[in-house]
Amino acid sequence: MDAAGSQVEDECDQYVQYAEQSGFITTQGGNLLCSKIIHLVHNSDVRSQISKVLNECELRMYRSVAFPAIGTGQARQSPSKVADDMLDAIVEFASRGSVQHLKKIKIVIFQTNMLKDFYEGMKKREGSDLSRRESWMSLLKSFFRRKSQATEKKKVILEKKVDLATFQICGESQENVDAAESWIEDLILKEQFENTISDELIANFDDSQIDVLADLQRRKHVTIQLENKLSPPCIKISGISRDVYFVSVEVQKMVQKIKDTEEERSKAELVYNLVEWRYSASNGKFVAFDKLTNMQLEDAKLAKTQHLTVRINKNKYKVDLNTLQAKDDKGKTMLFQRVPKNEGKL
Repeated sequence: MDAAGSQVEDECDQYVQYAEQSGFITTQGGNLLCSKIIHLVHNSDVRSQISKVLNECELRMYRSVAFPAIGTGQARQSPSKVADDMLDAIVEFASRGSVQHLKKIKIVIFQTNMLKDFYEGMKKREGSDLSRRESWMSLLKSFFRRKSQATEKKKVILEKKVDLATFQICGESQENVDAAESWIEDLILKEQFENTISDELIANFDDSQIDVLADLQRRKHVTIQLENKLSPPCIKISGISRDVYFVSVEVQKMVQKIKDTEEERSKAELVYNLVEWRYSASNGKFVAFDKLTNMQLEDAKLAKTQHLTVRINKNKYKVDLNTLQAKDDKGKTMLFQRVPKNEGKL
């Protein structure tokens, strides 16, 4: 209050009669570098107080707000409980989906021993539904991201909106500020990880695979770089360690699926060069199956499977591989042929 100046004190005296009803008083910023100050009436319910301030900021169309660690001073409340209450109130406010004006929320912590409480509080909320959305929880999580994402944008073809927060450090000396900055950067390095997956098949990623990568990037705390001009092409995944691991496994599954598909097509081509399966059409002529169905029929024949279900003109037929006859659900019968292509050849 001393730093704000006598003008702010006079305003508080003028509006004190309204404080009990609303729970707070709003004054000009006085000598402080802000446009407004919201003075809270003492209340042990920190979550309720934070909610009131956030709602007032949205109502007044304020763009940003800064909180101290409310209740940890003369009220002597537990820092971990205050951290949980404050973060819960922010998450609840943001989850309404109707927030239009308030875009930046700062929590200013002067006592270094409280940083761990707020850090752990944010980590506990990483798995919440809100953290999967693109804005508010990422604003909080930028506490342990900070500088790295601003510089690692080269060759990124998957756009990712990242809400950056400015972490302001105040201290008694430059040495203390430098030490705090170094401590925060160590936290960033511990949380961050990068993995590169290189494979020639990455060059075969189509729009559907790109969409899957974009969805993974939206849902997880990672940045994905697809560099398909390298030899071999590669995908770089960077972000929070456990999310990098999860996304890496999913990418490996995508690559393996393409590999399996190509191997299946190659095998189908080989089988088609050796034998051709056909079915009788309505005009009495026999029509060749597509190569994949052709391979499935031949595999079933070699495995001595008695029956196999295939699809012909959007209808399902159950094939008897001994009699080479097939029936659909309505009892319609169709004849099959198996024609080896190497008959008569040495």
